[in-house]
Amino acid sequence: MSKILVIEDESAIRRVLVKILSEENDAYIVEEAEDGLKGLESIKKEDYDLVLCDIKMPKMDGVEVLEAARKLRPEIPFIMISGHGDLDTAVNTMRMGAFDYISKPPDLNRLLTTVRNALDKKELVIENKILKKKVSKHYQMIGESKALGMIKDMIEKVAPTDARVLITGANGTGKELVAHWIHEKSQRSGAPFIEVNCAAIPSELIESELFGHVKGAFTSAVKDRAGKFEAANNGTIFLDEIGDMSLSAQAKVLRALQESKISRVGSDKDIKVDVRVIAATNKDLKKEINEGNFREDLYHRLAVILIQVPALNDRREDIPLLISYFAEKIAEEQGTVTKVFSDKAVDILQKYDWTGNIRELRNVVERLIILGGKEVTEEDVKLFGSK
Repeated sequence: MSKILVIEDESAIRRVLVKILSEENDAYIVEEAEDGLKGLESIKKEDYDLVLCDIKMPKMDGVEVLEAARKLRPEIPFIMISGHGDLDTAVNTMRMGAFDYISKPPDLNRLLTTVRNALDKKELVIENKILKKKVSKHYQMIGESKALGMIKDMIEKVAPTDARVLITGANGTGKELVAHWIHEKSQRSGAPFIEVNCAAIPSELIESELFGHVKGAFTSAVKDRAGKFEAANNGTIFLDEIGDMSLSAQAKVLRALQESKISRVGSDKDIKVDVRVIAATNKDLKKEINEGNFREDLYHRLAVILIQVPALNDRREDIPLLISYFAEKIAEEQGTVTKVFSDKAVDILQKYDWTGNIRELRNVVERLIILGGKEVTEEDVKLFGSK
């Protein structure tokens, strides 16, 4: 069922529009409002799939209704109804976000085609929002603890924006999962997500890796090569372990953030890039700044939003869920039946000191699945679960 609102001050035209739409499709629920103010009140109270709105009306004209409605419910498509003298205004409303406009008196075929197209668009918008809320099963964040819930809430708020995010936390806590969630729930999810482990790349190669190089820039540069920033254009670049990045590379990253430009090693030609930057570190960057190892100006550029990922020891209530998740995942990977962990086995694991965090827990679960019995018991944990 599609709910449509007709806002029109001329009663004769309003009746015609309501009649045409009601008779066109039994699935259309058509409501009406005789002026802009009443129409806006209806939009505040009800969820509409489409609004047809006259431009010239007393009390509140169609442009004002559109402007106010876009702030309240931006997903509702608007079809503007224009008189002969309103054509320029009608075109301008499309720049403001209206789906289309129809002229008075309305042509039946054009009206119905435009209505169908607008409703199709609304359906696509809803489907897209649902898809955005679903994150790939490869990057699930398992747990119902308060600490994890706060992070998920932050991601929901931050992901739709282009704000830069700095993720902090110990090794193995799942910082890369947070980065993936932010990307997959963002408007850039259809574009590349490029990961760079700054700690794994030698300092003399990090600039080439990030920004690319031109032929002859250094001994092994036998041809031009694009860097990770170019590969991530229109998408997201994830700079993992950014605390290990060299100061010279930090300076170039700072310029990329400030000017949305990069230059390949060995070239003075600027390349425009549109990239969202998410960074992560297990280091105390403020301490690194004091010791001269990290640029303070880069820190402030990166840390628009700070997300601290808690250690597993600080969210022990999530351990039973994580054990079940890993048991299913490992069984799927190995093509075997999922093993069950006894309550006592789970209880012992829940009390361990998980210095290696989630990564360590997964390793122990895998070992117990391989070496333990059909059901992983307390005895199995004592025999094979040592860390």
